Amino acid sequence: MARYIAKRIVLMAITLFLIITISFFVMHSMPGNFIQNNKLPADVKKAMLDKYHLNDPLTTQYGYFIRDFAKGDFGISLVIQPKVPVNEVLASKIPVSMQLNIFSLIFTMPIAMILGIWAAIRKNKIDDQIISILIILFISVPSFVYASLMQYYLAFKLGWFPIITEVGTKLTWSKFYSMILPILALSFGSIAGVARYTRAELTEALNSEYMLLAKSKGLSQVQATVRHALRNSFIPLANIIIPMFLQIMGGSLVIERIFSIPGMGNIMVDAINAYDFPLAIGVLFWFSLLSLVTILIVDLSYGIIDPRIRLGGRD
Repeated sequence: MARYIAKRIVLMAITLFLIITISFFVMHSMPGNFIQNNKLPADVKKAMLDKYHLNDPLTTQYGYFIRDFAKGDFGISLVIQPKVPVNEVLASKIPVSMQLNIFSLIFTMPIAMILGIWAAIRKNKIDDQIISILIILFISVPSFVYASLMQYYLAFKLGWFPIITEVGTKLTWSKFYSMILPILALSFGSIAGVARYTRAELTEALNSEYMLLAKSKGLSQVQATVRHALRNSFIPLANIIIPMFLQIMGGSLVIERIFSIPGMGNIMVDAINAYDFPLAIGVLFWFSLLSLVTILIVDLSYGIIDPRIRLGGRD
């Protein structure tokens, strides 16, 4: 197991390096720069570009970037928060996004599992049909549509919730209350995905031969389902439950814009539009690192859920 984890960490480091390298060259190949004021004299613009090495060849710029990146330094923000180190900007934005995404995940998982299990147990009955219709609806409609509708009707028209999310990294009741609508908007699609997968896997497990064997040994339907069917259904479910956090984070890129949430998704869009490449690359690095760590956790979770699986073993 230790060798497997060490090997995966090395591969993660190489993947991160390639992602950051490709991102650097793609972003710096975009036409334009962070100096948007056309009224500035040419010599002032040149001085500013020289200061940040933007007049140098891309390979030279990349050399400066890698030198600083090896020290864990992404440079300073050029536009969004001028002269503020990127690491400080990220430190103020990461908690905001994490709060939103963690609460969405906490809200998603129990509801999705309950709906999926209930639909499987009540297969082809009215309960299952209603849940299936809701699943199709939640999967078909993008999260930003739910966000816009809820913001207009529940926040603007009825005044039940704040239109935008309260600013600040500290979690308070008032801030949590202002986050309810974006949490719901992020959760609907994930609930549908997990519920559908849970229903499919549990339905297959309930019709398997080992369930008949369990019942023949005297176990009731509930006991056989809890002890055998659910556990075997959770093995393939691990492949989507843990990465669900990444899916929610991906959706938050748009949701944060709609509700003016000062998080990672919002600032990444602003940074790219403003040619603030050090900040944009820093945010991309964070998302990439989280994605790779999540994939590693998924692989390790198989060995925990199913003891028959041995990672990194020899034949």
